[in-house]
Amino acid sequence: MRIIAGEFRGRRLKTPSDYSIRPTSDKVKEAVFSIIMPYLSEKTVMMDVFSGTGNLGLEALSRGASRVYFSDVSRESLHLVKENIRMCGAEDRSIVLSGDFRSNIARVSEKVDIYLLDPPYADGYILPALDAILDSGKLADGGIIVCEYEHRDGLPAEYGGLEAFKDKRYGKTGVMIYRKKQ
Repeated sequence: MRIIAGEFRGRRLKTPSDYSIRPTSDKVKEAVFSIIMPYLSEKTVMMDVFSGTGNLGLEALSRGASRVYFSDVSRESLHLVKENIRMCGAEDRSIVLSGDFRSNIARVSEKVDIYLLDPPYADGYILPALDAILDSGKLADGGIIVCEYEHRDGLPAEYGGLEAFKDKRYGKTGVMIYRKKQ
């Protein structure tokens, strides 16, 4: 697993020794960032809600995001995230939050431009995470939520004041991108 583009391009990230964490493939990651690049600038604040190895959040920092909140409940994941942040020299733009995704979403004190949701597929966390984001009131105006999910499970086109404007499939992986309804 590596950083594809930007400041940290080519850096190899540490990965788990087993399959307890499922990092986003380079193919899906490149597709996601192709879609969200118009929303990414040097002022962009992001949250990698189920960060795993930090793969997506570090790609965002490499491509110019100003700050990324990395969130996970797993000790192994948090250790990998911290190691990968250190390897990229991104400590000054990274905030690591330990604990349940709901409490971590609520702990962020500023507006978030892009939320990245790539939870364990079988656990059904996407809709509860969307609820937590909406309840927090921290989705910035014009902000988006990127959801990676198992395509056969599907996600609704509209949910709690959000509307999907992209739904792509990459093999078994689906990527749904939501924004606030206008």
